[in-house]
Amino acid sequence: MTQSNSETCLIGFGEAGTALAHGFAGNGLTAYDIQMDANGAVMRAAMQAHKVRPSDGIEDALSAAHIIFSVVTADQALTVATAAAPHILPGALFFDCNSCAPSTKLAASDIIEAAGGRYVDVAIMAPIESARHQTPMLIASPHAEDALAAMHALEMKVTKVGNNIGRASTIKMLRSVMIKGIEALTAECFRAACRAGVADDVAASLDASQTTKGWADQAAYNLERMTTHGIRRAAEMREVAKTLQDLGIDSHMTNGTIDWQAAYGAMGIDVADIAGLHQRVAAIEEHESAPNDQFNT
Repeated sequence: MTQSNSETCLIGFGEAGTALAHGFAGNGLTAYDIQMDANGAVMRAAMQAHKVRPSDGIEDALSAAHIIFSVVTADQALTVATAAAPHILPGALFFDCNSCAPSTKLAASDIIEAAGGRYVDVAIMAPIESARHQTPMLIASPHAEDALAAMHALEMKVTKVGNNIGRASTIKMLRSVMIKGIEALTAECFRAACRAGVADDVAASLDASQTTKGWADQAAYNLERMTTHGIRRAAEMREVAKTLQDLGIDSHMTNGTIDWQAAYGAMGIDVADIAGLHQRVAAIEEHESAPNDQFNT
């Protein structure tokens, strides 16, 4: 570690806070967690086990902190920013590492910046337990260069994605549509497949269908399939929903698929000759925003 952590503070000492503390290896790191108010002895012992100084409250935690990492649950991120603002030192870097919507990050940024702090939108892009402070992260902030310097001094692995607050969060939130959605689809598909005794067969069929397309090319392909065949596919998926029902499995994800396929199929547009993801999305959105001429004659 090339920089002392004596002026670095963690707000939150759950999974992410503990992982960062372990990675930073103590060195005078200070921490505060709201759980200290109700379960102080246990929380203080956990902090001390990681060579972290337990604070006597958020004001104490921030009294000398020029680098602050907010690592709480998403629903508490704005609350933490509000609580920290009155005590933040002028020019302190406030790294909001919480998984929040861009609008939440923007609201938190307004609060921290108005108090004289420097807000940094951070997106943690992989599970943090194993790589700890070196987990890949994205940042977006008007103070990005200073933020990069501070994080690199702490041997963190970080990439700047822009100066606008919310951009890093947007990337993570929209990536989660796919990642968490695939997890939910996995649960719906393979619980039913195991119950039906065909899990290995379904897995083998999926293996055979794997492509080498990158995500942008795959997304462009998928959109064309939906606009071309969505009506038929929605009808098929209604039968899938019946199959799941017969197996006693809820069809939450399948029901959403029916709606998406039906909506895209009902557009009645052909994007097969339009090359590229951005161009196909633009064509779809142009169609959606166009007036329906058959009712305007």
